[in-house]
Amino acid sequence: MENRIPAVSMHNVSKRFGTILANDKVDLEIYRGEILAILGENGSGKTTLMNMLSGIYYPDEGEIRIDGRPVIIRSPKEAFDLGIGMIHQHFKLVDVLTAAENITLGLEGRLNLKDVSRKIREICDTYGFQVNPDQKVYDMSVSQKQTVEIVKVLYRGADILILDEPTAVLTPQETDRLFAVLRNMREDGKAIVIITHKMHEVKSLSDRVAILRKGQYVMSVPTRGTDEQEMTDLMVGHAVKLNIDRPEPVNPRLKIDVRDLTVRNIDGIVRLDHVSFTANSGEILGIAGVSGSGQKELLEAIAGLQPVESGSISFVEDDGTREELVGKDPLEITKMGVSLSFVPEDRLGMGLVANMDLTDNMMLRTFRNGFTTVANRRVPRHIAEQVVNDLHVNTPGLNVPVRTLSGGNVQKVLVGREITSSPKVLLTAYAVRGLDINSSYTIYNLINEQKRKGVAVIYVGEDLDVLLEISDRIMVLCGGKVSGIVPGRGARKEEIGLMMSRVGGSSHE
Repeated sequence: MENRIPAVSMHNVSKRFGTILANDKVDLEIYRGEILAILGENGSGKTTLMNMLSGIYYPDEGEIRIDGRPVIIRSPKEAFDLGIGMIHQHFKLVDVLTAAENITLGLEGRLNLKDVSRKIREICDTYGFQVNPDQKVYDMSVSQKQTVEIVKVLYRGADILILDEPTAVLTPQETDRLFAVLRNMREDGKAIVIITHKMHEVKSLSDRVAILRKGQYVMSVPTRGTDEQEMTDLMVGHAVKLNIDRPEPVNPRLKIDVRDLTVRNIDGIVRLDHVSFTANSGEILGIAGVSGSGQKELLEAIAGLQPVESGSISFVEDDGTREELVGKDPLEITKMGVSLSFVPEDRLGMGLVANMDLTDNMMLRTFRNGFTTVANRRVPRHIAEQVVNDLHVNTPGLNVPVRTLSGGNVQKVLVGREITSSPKVLLTAYAVRGLDINSSYTIYNLINEQKRKGVAVIYVGEDLDVLLEISDRIMVLCGGKVSGIVPGRGARKEEIGLMMSRVGGSSHE
């Protein structure tokens, strides 16, 4: 590759946000006909670097060359004009418009929708996409929406594509289809960059891996010449233990008993449809399902945050006494002596107050007796210090607003706060979403520590490999219904993937 002119060459590129140096004199080359994976811990500058290439940020220093020619990229439009398109983790589509309308949204001049549809179908035929140009976005699955985003950048002429966490909410089968398409695009000479935390995907898809650490470029290596352990050690800067313990449950006892639970959202749409299951103390119950299958509503219903149409949620004391949770608000549930810790999917919307500092956010968890405790900041400050130290939260101090922290560090603060509250039941929704591999394993170890203490853990996750490794049992949701419940040990990822899309389904309980 060294004898070829790279499609992209970034030299001495730096970017600062106030006093934070996000990228520090980074050199990076991207070639056509290859898939490059970019790896790094949270805050290592991966997304910032690609945001400069796609025109969202402008570098403070350094030079970017496209096909050997120096360029200045001040906006996403200028990036598109240079053939660069970025597919973000959070899609930027208008739900009420069709695929064709979204793909052409913002383009200048009059458009003939028949010609647009023909061109979309040509792109799909070339690379193996499946898109109905006339389908409304609100009728699409997550993978279909992602496909529209990719076709959108190809329609606009992109031959340098950047994908940020492209498989975060896909089933294994959808991931396989995406990878097949990306390989077809590589064969067609496209330059493809993926930002991901999933090492097995890096190994199966990429040709080369570029590693960033603390904003600096470390090195790039051919994928076939490295392994997960070496990549992780390079990312972190020291040896990291890469295995999740799964101790056997000790004296498991029924702790949560959900029977025939039905929940509708504010629009009257059924989100949980007669769901029944149990969760035991000293056990991790994993919840699998594509995004929007009812995971969020399930945890919120147990925590008292979601109105329930019908059904029962019982909390079972150690002596067998049952307390019905349906109809009670979170504070009532706590006053009953039921200790529920809830790590929500929306960490800054529901979990933490963005403009409050770390200490005050810890105080929200311990605040129970009116305003008389507000002046006593010693306990929440101690908890904040403990969380920062135990989870290695990267923060200038305890008095900074949590909104100034990176997404991964915000997640550490939220998970750490809930775990330090000594719960009897721990509800977690995507506890490691956005976390690098080292931080993720720290969270896995903390969750297993709760299990050893006899806590009933309900773990909603999106990485099936992790769910299979950490869970004692796995319940699969599809469209608000239980597709099946299988043991964590011995279950196959393909089996769970089929259950996630309601193809088959089984229960070994």
